[in-house]
Amino acid sequence: MNPSQPQLPTPDIAAAASSDALCRHIRSHIATQDGWISFADYMRMALYTPGLGYYSGGAAKFGTAGDFITAPGLSPLFGGCVAATIAHVLQESGGNIIEVGAGTGQLAAQILAELERLEQLPAQYGILELSGELRERQRQTLQTLVPHLAERAVWLDTLPTEFVGVIVGNEVLDAMPCEVLQLVDGAWQQRGVVASEEGFAWQNRPLHDANLLAACARWPQIPGYTSEVQLEAQGFIAALANSLQRGMILMLDYGFPAGEFYHPERSMGTLIGHYRHHTVHDPFHWPGLTDITCHVDFSAMYQAADQSGLCLDGYTSQASYLLDCGILDRAAQLDSQSVEYLRTAAALQKLLGHAEMGELFKVIAFSRGLEGATAPGFRAQDRSGEL
Repeated sequence: MNPSQPQLPTPDIAAAASSDALCRHIRSHIATQDGWISFADYMRMALYTPGLGYYSGGAAKFGTAGDFITAPGLSPLFGGCVAATIAHVLQESGGNIIEVGAGTGQLAAQILAELERLEQLPAQYGILELSGELRERQRQTLQTLVPHLAERAVWLDTLPTEFVGVIVGNEVLDAMPCEVLQLVDGAWQQRGVVASEEGFAWQNRPLHDANLLAACARWPQIPGYTSEVQLEAQGFIAALANSLQRGMILMLDYGFPAGEFYHPERSMGTLIGHYRHHTVHDPFHWPGLTDITCHVDFSAMYQAADQSGLCLDGYTSQASYLLDCGILDRAAQLDSQSVEYLRTAAALQKLLGHAEMGELFKVIAFSRGLEGATAPGFRAQDRSGEL
């Protein structure tokens, strides 16, 4: 173990031991693969190894005690806005809701509370969550925030077939394993991971995978240019499309259309880690304790949806989406002298600010079988042409 940035907080004994156990597990796997694994394989193990991975272990991940704060943790008004879109769709499609990767459960609680106010509650709120630790946390959150609605929540192991309703995911796609490619001596190479004395290290191999070669065919031909391909996220969109019989898929995440994602000036890619509210650029920093993520190529997500027969209902910035859903009107209903109002004002700056989440985060919606008016969130500004 070699924490590459000693100024960062040091994990406690139990957390360090868990990380060491994960490292041994990954090293053992690398040994069975002739000493080299793709970065996607490493990322999958670092995040999802049962009991040890970042999302499947017991370490705090969200909020002030974790590594980052998501939009639902900033203000319940965020979930209220998402519920406005969902309510609009459910009025036409009927059916239920599935949230993928529900985190702490705050977004689920916020959506259910607002749908109750709008008299648009579904019979069931499904949560597709593979982490047992997060499932339990989600149950506790729902019991605390909306105890009278908690019984509507059910936890799913797989996507249902012929689902009708709305599938929603907030910051899900960015956490899916990605491949990393690099241009070396005029040829694209696949970046992989080997074991080293310090822990793990990068090692390139010639790129032969046809899908990856096709993905980087239009990238800038700049020596050393490095970026990511999210084949698993594209496959996930296709799986959601296969499940959706009628309704909408609503995804909120940070990222860019392909033209911005693979810009020549973004020559080192978007791969980053989150550790105790610090950004780290070493993906091998305390495996299992550090979140690993890359920005979303929304053009690739659109192509995956389009190839699966879905319609693009809208693509816009988070700021435009929330404003169109009436977040300022919702905030204006609060007592301007209350602590909640002051807290909300600070949250709005983060959620809407161009230099904060407002522009970096995007919202994209796909549908099947809907013919009604444009849903709240996408009526003011549609940036689909950027895709």
